[in-house]
Amino acid sequence: MTAVVDATPTAVPQERRLVTEIPGPRSVALQARKTAAVSAGVGVTPPGYGERAGGGIPVDAAGNPRIGPGSGTAVATVGNANPDVVAAVAEQAAAFTHTCFMVTPYAGYVEVCEALNRLTPGDHEKRSALFNSGAEAVENAVKVARVYTGRSAVVVFEHGYHGRTNLTMALTAKSMPYKHGFGPFAPEVYRVPTSYPYRDRGLKGPEMAQAAITRIEKEIGAQNVAAIIIEPIQGEGGFIVPGDGFLPALVEFAHANGIVFVADEVQSGFCRTGDWFASEYEGIVPDLVTTAKGIADGMPLAAVTGRAEIMDAVHAGGLGGTYGGNPVACAAALAAIGWMEANDANGLARGIEAVMRPRLTSLAERYDVIGDVRGRGAMLAIELVKPGTTDPNPELAGELNRYCHQHGVVTLTTGTHGNVFRFLPPLTIGTALLEDALGVLDQAFEAHAG
Repeated sequence: MTAVVDATPTAVPQERRLVTEIPGPRSVALQARKTAAVSAGVGVTPPGYGERAGGGIPVDAAGNPRIGPGSGTAVATVGNANPDVVAAVAEQAAAFTHTCFMVTPYAGYVEVCEALNRLTPGDHEKRSALFNSGAEAVENAVKVARVYTGRSAVVVFEHGYHGRTNLTMALTAKSMPYKHGFGPFAPEVYRVPTSYPYRDRGLKGPEMAQAAITRIEKEIGAQNVAAIIIEPIQGEGGFIVPGDGFLPALVEFAHANGIVFVADEVQSGFCRTGDWFASEYEGIVPDLVTTAKGIADGMPLAAVTGRAEIMDAVHAGGLGGTYGGNPVACAAALAAIGWMEANDANGLARGIEAVMRPRLTSLAERYDVIGDVRGRGAMLAIELVKPGTTDPNPELAGELNRYCHQHGVVTLTTGTHGNVFRFLPPLTIGTALLEDALGVLDQAFEAHAG
């Protein structure tokens, strides 16, 4: 299977073309204005301010169509400005933009919850609640789990990322830039080992699961744990795919000890990995699933979905928020989900992997600075190391990233050590555009690692 060509129409031609050097003069001027007006704490990495976008192409202020293989960090999954989403947003915005669901409810919120209850893993009875961001979803999952179990401890994993609120910073592993200087953090959060096959010295998934379980039993006490929270594929930690058997062993342990198992699918959900949710790969059924990013193709929306008896344990009024489940965002989500179902989005993700993985593997065979190629579907990564070692190489990652940006490909780095290149192309990306982006990456390696 190959990636689809022109999967959905867009007003923006699907081609990379450099009209000016990047960044152009307008972007330089806008950056000066940003420095004067925006908090320095809000970083901007790639040069070139966006002016419009369509499909897999963001166009900067100088008119340079560039390739965006990051989908706005896994958000524009069905392509930027997808016509179905645009039409749904416009229709809803013309009807009403806000009422607050808790004051004047509306059908769109209910319909999104119905879709989530149907699509998330497991055929048990489910309930959902809608929020604004992935961090809000994770934080509310913790609230739900604590009420349901009457316990307080929360277990998370090395290299995990769950958000930037106070509680989710405590859940997140990486200090800089997410946590540095922002403490003290919420208590009763405990971190245990994860499965990281490239760095686990040959240990298998079940062995790493046992290491985590032993830590929980001996240092926390299973009877004190409300929730175990994990990304089925870790995102900001470096697109770490756990060894086979790791997640099922954790689910079995959680269920045996009355612990709520929470799958954080904020980055890996909605057909990103070739399944509706990454949890499905090994057939695990989480008690709660958190979602955001790709759910609404760029509109702010997030959710917690889970077993009815767990979600319904919270008293009326305990969940919600003024903007949670905004009607325009719900319309976008329903359109995006409809597009995914109508266009076999999981097949598109697998097709993208069929194009990308051989090219990335070929690069790894030619350059010993690539220590690992990993991921699933349209969620792939390469880990960069220093030649002849497994030592992280963030310096090279930075050089390659700058080269790609200057040549019209908006790449993203990630990882606890900043040494991982991640690829999250929109599922609508054409094969030619994907091959062009990979060609620029190849040139970057030739220029900086040859």
